[in-house]
Amino acid sequence: MQIVVDTLRKKGKIYKKMQEISPRELGVRNKIRIYKATDTTGYFWAIFAVSQKSRLLMKDVHKFEEIYAKLTLYCDHNFKHKVIFIDAPLCSKAKEAFTTQGWKIQ
Repeated sequence: MQIVVDTLRKKGKIYKKMQEISPRELGVRNKIRIYKATDTTGYFWAIFAVSQKSRLLMKDVHKFEEIYAKLTLYCDHNFKHKVIFIDAPLCSKAKEAFTTQGWKIQ
């Protein structure tokens, strides 16, 4: 979590509260770290951290959208911002799909 906080702090984002949500709580079997954060202005952020060796493709975009939908139901509210941290190479079509669906890629 410290890496995520440090990189967002460098970009000027400071959070009052940050809570990690286990993928098991959402019924997801992926190796992903999910955070729910509240910034200083009161907006909610959904932060996903993905670390994998293989390239992220379009099917992964749909998978993350499903996980996001489960997260909104679990937390019982919508998020103002969606951020995803990716350590793997990203397909150009997947990158375009992420940005059109409102994700910020870090």
